[in-house]
Amino acid sequence: MTTFRVWAPRAERVELVIGDRRLPMELDMGVAELETEAPADTDYRYSLDGGEPLPDPCSRCQPQGVRGPSRVVDPRATRWTDEGWRGLDHDDLVVYELHVGTFTPEGTFRAAIDRLAGLRELGVTAIELLPVATFPGERNWGYDGLHTWAPHPVYGGPEGLDALVDAAHAAGLGVILDVVYNHIGPGSEALAAFGPYLTDKYDTPWGDGVNFDDADCGGVREWAIQNACMWVREHHVDGLRVDAVHAIYDFGARHVLAEMCDRVRAAAPWTPVLIAESDLNDPRTVTPVAEGGWGFDAQWADDLHHALHAQLTGESDGYYADYSSVASLAEATARPFVVDGRWSPRRRRRHGAPADHLPRRRFVVSWQNHDQVGNRAIGDRPSPETHALGALWTLLSPSVPMLFMGEEYGETRPFQFFTDHIDPFIADATREGRRNEFKDFTGFAEDVPDPQDPETFARSVLDPSGGDRHTLELYRALLRLRRELPADPPEVRFDEGGRWIAMARGPVQVVGNFGRTEVEVAVTGTETVLTTREDVVLLPGGRLRLPALSGAVLR
Repeated sequence: MTTFRVWAPRAERVELVIGDRRLPMELDMGVAELETEAPADTDYRYSLDGGEPLPDPCSRCQPQGVRGPSRVVDPRATRWTDEGWRGLDHDDLVVYELHVGTFTPEGTFRAAIDRLAGLRELGVTAIELLPVATFPGERNWGYDGLHTWAPHPVYGGPEGLDALVDAAHAAGLGVILDVVYNHIGPGSEALAAFGPYLTDKYDTPWGDGVNFDDADCGGVREWAIQNACMWVREHHVDGLRVDAVHAIYDFGARHVLAEMCDRVRAAAPWTPVLIAESDLNDPRTVTPVAEGGWGFDAQWADDLHHALHAQLTGESDGYYADYSSVASLAEATARPFVVDGRWSPRRRRRHGAPADHLPRRRFVVSWQNHDQVGNRAIGDRPSPETHALGALWTLLSPSVPMLFMGEEYGETRPFQFFTDHIDPFIADATREGRRNEFKDFTGFAEDVPDPQDPETFARSVLDPSGGDRHTLELYRALLRLRRELPADPPEVRFDEGGRWIAMARGPVQVVGNFGRTEVEVAVTGTETVLTTREDVVLLPGGRLRLPALSGAVLR
């Protein structure tokens, strides 16, 4: 027997539709329920007040896409082999962000399994999957998910996800899943037919906000929180990265994110790692719930990336305007936030709050990620001349480092913004919105790739065959060295005119020349551990000669 249950507070009559049968459901306080014979792989829909049958808002599987029927899944069918797995060690966390559809030519969960051993050998401890919830069409970054509970069928559905997680654990890797609760993808009308999932009380960059504190919000809160619990309980993922928490609005007595963190920890078979993406620069995000925070273990800290990028490229458009000096990079190196309550020229107001009192492992930093590569007009990656120094500075940061797929071998193919919207109106609006997005970035060309063109997706598929062996060896060496360093914040000194920065991390000094001319820096180390270029020279008398855009580690 299978129990079907759906929240439909506005309906007077709910029917379970299986084939030609319409089975009345018992409706009590907005929840419809029915127990009936329906084995795994049975397709079904719900009908509200005799209307057109709709897929389940909590569907575990959508084999025919967002407009097709839902399918019964038995989570007990997976034959897990990870009984000995004990979860992730947060103190040793090194994250590798990947998009399932472009990580391999096949673009599936199972195809990704063949690359897991190489990532573990590299020094990665967890892969982070961009959202896998079912979205319109076949190609998407994942942030347009409509069926939040159903792993995308093109990737391999729930069975494929379970196979990837199980294989990752066997390889010694954890799996973190990117989840989206700040908005619902285009085509959410079917979901809205069941209940008030959205509210015009709040506006987000993607439309109406999710209803976490307006009238009849209780079922919506449960939809999100129970979904988060499902990933760790049923699919054995080791953690969640919650997208854009600054666009999740809740002014109720207990914030939905604080409740979510508590309940996910209670549901997980081992201690999960919970990460927030936040643009708030607010330590509340990673402050324990008992101390008035939201309770995340870590949050993305983009200030280091922005400061690195501004110094290494000279770009100052958009949000890079707040990071135009070497001093800003030195600050981002020494502490989590540059904009920590001070005036932000871009925002034209004060922003953020200090977080120096918190352990650096509560902050995730990166040199590349899907946002900072893919949200450029043509999705281009950092230039080869800046790549090694950016990697050195990120991987030896005391914060949690995150790599973006392919950067470890110097992938040159872009990661572009691609979609496959099945609604022509949404497709056209996406094209136009993408062109308008770059009006503040004068350095970009006008010819922004068409997100709906299959070639935009095809250009973004990784090609490891063109990888650079020296870059790969540098990444391996940096991650080996990282494991030897203490977690304490670094001592940082810099020279604005000379454009160099030195940070002391326990027994080593890390020195970088972020300028376009050669410099000499006074150092205390007596031997070089590694350099980003062969022509870096440790001179007699404690002087280090650094060519342009180069770095070194000394002991």
